[in-house]
Amino acid sequence: MANPFAGEVTLVVNGEEIACRLTLGSLQGLDRGEGLIALIARFEEGRFGAGDVLAVLLAGLRGGGWRGSADDLGAAEIKGGLREALRVAGLLLARAFSLPEGTDERGAF
Repeated sequence: MANPFAGEVTLVVNGEEIACRLTLGSLQGLDRGEGLIALIARFEEGRFGAGDVLAVLLAGLRGGGWRGSADDLGAAEIKGGLREALRVAGLLLARAFSLPEGTDERGAF
């Protein structure tokens, strides 16, 4: 089960439940190309594409220890389909850059 206080979100890929999270290393991978800030802006403005969703999910899965490739993920069955993929990608970004509800700026309750 995913721990939202650790920024984790559960995704079921090919029947396997995986606790995804954006680690510093996986965020570094997202920062290539146009950059992480541009990616986040596209999500905030609702103008993201399938490639953006795939990139965020792949980064989150890798942060959770998954060893598959982008091609593996593209061919995988995600429980809940596209709607779930979009929900998880958005939550991963939100949880990576915000404090859990009820905490102060140091993360203390």
